[in-house]
Amino acid sequence: MGSHHRRVQRFWCGGGNIVWRARRVDRLEKVAANAKKSGAAATHFCDLDVSNTESVETFITWAKTKLKSQPLHVLINNAGGAHGIDSVAEGKDTDWETMLQTNVLGLLRVTRAALPLLPHDAGASIINIGSIAGRTAYAGASAYCAAKSGELQITRVLRHELLGTGIRVGTIDPGLAETEFSIVRFKGDKKKADEIYAGINPLTADDIAEIIVWVASRPAHVNIDEILVKPTDQAEMGKVFRRPKK
Repeated sequence: MGSHHRRVQRFWCGGGNIVWRARRVDRLEKVAANAKKSGAAATHFCDLDVSNTESVETFITWAKTKLKSQPLHVLINNAGGAHGIDSVAEGKDTDWETMLQTNVLGLLRVTRAALPLLPHDAGASIINIGSIAGRTAYAGASAYCAAKSGELQITRVLRHELLGTGIRVGTIDPGLAETEFSIVRFKGDKKKADEIYAGINPLTADDIAEIIVWVASRPAHVNIDEILVKPTDQAEMGKVFRRPKK
């Protein structure tokens, strides 16, 4: 089960009515089946490409039919990912464009479309998933660092723009977390991906899911603006403690 689906599972265990979206519908089908077996509240899903405005608007229209007269209380913007580790001199347009489309423009599109569904003064939350890369720079990550810096600044801007509505806005920025992130970054090279986490105890999808649920369940007057979370074995980007191989 991927990181996004772990986060969804945390919410259905809390009795939430879940509406979620992703490009890989086959995975959503599996999660929905697990939810049904667990006796969860209603779960609904469909495909969505956050890089396409029409796809986003179609999803929101569909979501309205599933929510019926109920408001949307929690919006989690989780689309993103890094693609490649090329330097600026060797960077590829397709990688750059994909990262900016998903991490920045996708976040803007989905939030813009979903805002009318979020109730005012009722403890509604927009929770964006950022990265330590939005707070520090490292070689081979120019577009990704730029994209996650963009996510962080969009979150901060929304705090200003939504002040007085009672809608809460925050970002959760993980350090090293062992999900499919590195496999995507290394274009499917699992050996390289595994080397990133060798000898350390990284964060897991469950760790981030637990934080998301905690943030969303604070009292309505409490807004968790920003959380930077790293594994104990990571002090900073590129500075980790690795245990020797046995």
